[in-house]
Amino acid sequence: MKSKMTLIPGRISVVIPAYNQEAYICDALSSLVRQKLGRWELEVLVVDDASEDQTAALVRSHQDQLPGLKLISLTENAGVSAARNAGLEQATGEYFTFLDPDDWYSPEHLETLAESLTELHVDFVRCDHVRVTGTNRVIHRAPQALRGMPLHPADDIEPIDSPSMVDYAFVWAGMYRTELMSTRGLMYFDAQLHSAEDRLWLWKLHLNTERYAVVSSPGVFYRRGLPGSLTQVFDHRQLGFIQAYSQILTEVRLHPDADRHLPKAMRQFFAIVCHHEKRAKNYPPEVRLEMKQKLRQVFTTIDAPMARQVALEMDVARRRHILSFLQPGQIGAAK
Repeated sequence: MKSKMTLIPGRISVVIPAYNQEAYICDALSSLVRQKLGRWELEVLVVDDASEDQTAALVRSHQDQLPGLKLISLTENAGVSAARNAGLEQATGEYFTFLDPDDWYSPEHLETLAESLTELHVDFVRCDHVRVTGTNRVIHRAPQALRGMPLHPADDIEPIDSPSMVDYAFVWAGMYRTELMSTRGLMYFDAQLHSAEDRLWLWKLHLNTERYAVVSSPGVFYRRGLPGSLTQVFDHRQLGFIQAYSQILTEVRLHPDADRHLPKAMRQFFAIVCHHEKRAKNYPPEVRLEMKQKLRQVFTTIDAPMARQVALEMDVARRRHILSFLQPGQIGAAK
């Protein structure tokens, strides 16, 4: 569908998925009204994911201030991945990006990223962001010291044992070239994932594109710890990371440099497994049981010798936990 749509040069498409965001959506939209765009034109696609509050009405109230604003209404709540996809299907910008409905931009943010994409001739750019917790604001840097120059995305999957750009799992901290993402099949999210969808999307980006850059522009403000955020809920949506990493591992295995990148994918997966195990006491019993069953299924499919080696390089507590998921036969085969 996207390949048949005419893209408008000089236009930036911003996709905002929104579900029951009446408390914050006006902040997000007001920050778009204040954008200093220079030569760029703005298209804003708000996808109302069947909200039950005044989100849609508040979006409509901004249409006079934002000429490029379009409200897309879903009849049933479909989740953030499907909502983003609905916006992407109608995006006509040369470049696109995302904004969560409870976050906001500084006035120069979009112009800075678009100019960087253009001047550096890269497939996408990533940027720093500001974390907002109550009244506290802290700049969080993307884990790449080389700034403002073209880099190869696959080269920044590693290192294995410290943060890299695939650990910087914020798709809204960047801007992307629409035609390239569409023609390479990288544009859309897995609509079945209700968590960890950003991680899968970014891994595919780093495995399948040629040039990107990181720019020192902390112009997106990210609210943390809100009551409705996924980190604050404890239901089956938390288990999306299992399916996401099953797909990530499959994507990496198919890559020409699989041997190089697979240990990183495994270590990242193992770290997140341990994170969820620590939080499991807050999950309902049926969710804990489902998590255990799904994890054991994934562990039967992984390369046991490599998994054991990766686990042995982790701290003692996480090492023991990961090794417990490997079957005795798998561990024996790895010796």
